[in-house]
Amino acid sequence: MGLAYARELAARGYDLVLVGNRAEELDAAAAALRAASPATVRTRFQDLAVPDAADALFAWCRAEGILPDVLVNNAGMFFFKELQPSDLDRVQAMLDLHVATVTRMCLLFGGAMKERGSGYILNVSSMAARLPVPGITVYAATKSYLRSFGRSLSYEMRPYGVGVTTVCPAAIATPLYRLDPKLMRLGVRIGLIRTPEWLVRRALRALFRGRRVVSPGFMNIWLPALIAALPGPLIQRIWKKVR
Repeated sequence: MGLAYARELAARGYDLVLVGNRAEELDAAAAALRAASPATVRTRFQDLAVPDAADALFAWCRAEGILPDVLVNNAGMFFFKELQPSDLDRVQAMLDLHVATVTRMCLLFGGAMKERGSGYILNVSSMAARLPVPGITVYAATKSYLRSFGRSLSYEMRPYGVGVTTVCPAAIATPLYRLDPKLMRLGVRIGLIRTPEWLVRRALRALFRGRRVVSPGFMNIWLPALIAALPGPLIQRIWKKVR
């Protein structure tokens, strides 16, 4: 999805700074973007799932003379399982990546945008923000935080000329969920799963139109309502079968 955001922003005339923790994929993405557009593309190899990630990235950008017009907080991780003490490291990484890093990125880069008097921040939450169900316990909680934080922050930042939008995608065809490729293609064909390009166009349109929260896709309408209507004992029985 990050690559789709980069392609769309490059097509709109923006230069790019790509940040990621997979060096080969980062270099390949930069090369593809340079070949497809006249955008200047810079890369920063960095793990964003550590406590000081936002501070280190902000310091690097300052040293390079970079203050982005658009900040996209898109990095994410996912796992589906019953939580155990052995998962504490993964849980902490998810909390750092989805909560601490995004919060500090918004305050650091957003503070500089406020001083300048312009800018856009796009935070990527999820439909899971409204799905407190077993198996995605921490994931759903962190995405709920992002939805609430982003909406509240948008009110604080707008008087300074800074727009903040939170997008809550439903099912998107990315490797994040490790779904079987055949099922992924089937889901896309029938419209149950959407492509990253579909989501990115709607997210950026909402960002530049000043929307605070956007939840694209029909699944965002019916699935949270369906889950909310299920009785607790039924959810418990379903979880016993799938865990």
